[in-house]
Amino acid sequence: MTNVLISGGGVAGLTLAWWLRRHGFRPTVVERAPALRAGGYKVDIRGVALQVVDRMGLGDQVRRHDTGMLRTRFVDSRGDTLAAMDASLFGGREGDDVEIMRGELVDLLAGATTDVPLLLGDSITTLTPTADAVRVGFASGHRQTFDLVIGADGLHSQVRRLAFGNDPDPVRPLGHHIAVCTVPAEFGLDRTELMHVTPGRSVGVYRTAGAPDARALFLFRSPAEVPAPGDTAGRRALLAREFAGLGWQVPRLLAAAADADDLYLDAISQVRMDHWSTGRIALVGDAAYGPSPASGQGTSLGLVGAYVLAAALARAGGDPTVGFADHERQLRPFVRANQELAERNLRGMVLGSTAQIRVQLTMLRLLPRLPGRERMIRRVTEPIRRAATAITLPDVGPPGGA
Repeated sequence: MTNVLISGGGVAGLTLAWWLRRHGFRPTVVERAPALRAGGYKVDIRGVALQVVDRMGLGDQVRRHDTGMLRTRFVDSRGDTLAAMDASLFGGREGDDVEIMRGELVDLLAGATTDVPLLLGDSITTLTPTADAVRVGFASGHRQTFDLVIGADGLHSQVRRLAFGNDPDPVRPLGHHIAVCTVPAEFGLDRTELMHVTPGRSVGVYRTAGAPDARALFLFRSPAEVPAPGDTAGRRALLAREFAGLGWQVPRLLAAAADADDLYLDAISQVRMDHWSTGRIALVGDAAYGPSPASGQGTSLGLVGAYVLAAALARAGGDPTVGFADHERQLRPFVRANQELAERNLRGMVLGSTAQIRVQLTMLRLLPRLPGRERMIRRVTEPIRRAATAITLPDVGPPGGA
């Protein structure tokens, strides 16, 4: 039986573990955090990604955890509504697309993989490939040998750095930063997202159905200098500087962000690599082809990529040379289609001038009364739909051994 170490207990890592287990592999997941990360923002599951969760038997549970968001309102510095629209249209969703909190999705995946060994509070520090295995050193001092190692450890993947190096750096910033955090429920209206947009900056806050708290979002053009990831105080100060002087609830949201223990701040970036594997080591999800939050497709890519990788390895009988190549051949066009969404979406998320903002808000106000409204909406949703369905999932066949 093929032993596979998966680095990362997020969406891609847990999905991969589930499918590898089904195919008869013996996966182990190692996660740096002391517990699976239950926080995060709302994420979309669309197109073929819904087929993946359905084939896992999780489709009904995922749909029951839909955020239930109803509307998006754009407000001025006094909080007065400038324009409003349906939340699904704002998110580019249609049909059976699902919006779910990332933490709730991870909880569902964790519940489905309780039979997979999970090493919490540890991480990979060394990878030593041999002819038929990979010797792995852990931060805890533990050492173990695996047949295969898969990095599902996100944008700043440690497995990617160890196996591929950072020259050239595959992480490509898109010129903007994002910050998200949990804030008290009082900031959010039930199932409503409030957005305040100014040149080069956007602030949002929302509360999903029945949630005990709210989530805040800050988008801004990337500054010349950004404190290091470990400099939490410096990053909080950066956020305060970038959004200083704005009205509405922004000063109070910044104060809440300064106290939030789950503040995430990073560049909006994509990962572009010529190859996603080397020898017996491969990457999946954001570690290999992160499309950035601006694409709205990171979660769907993680789900689909994990499914395709597991199926390819199963067909190859665990042979990494054949399985990894097959996985990449099938998935790369799908990745490319979804990564291409990001820059177009960013142009509508962070506007450069007051005039652009005025035009956008005017269009949103007039949209319900415009002739050809449905055609205009399709212009927004159709590129997303095409990208979300730009692959046919391979059949997995009956459970087997590897």
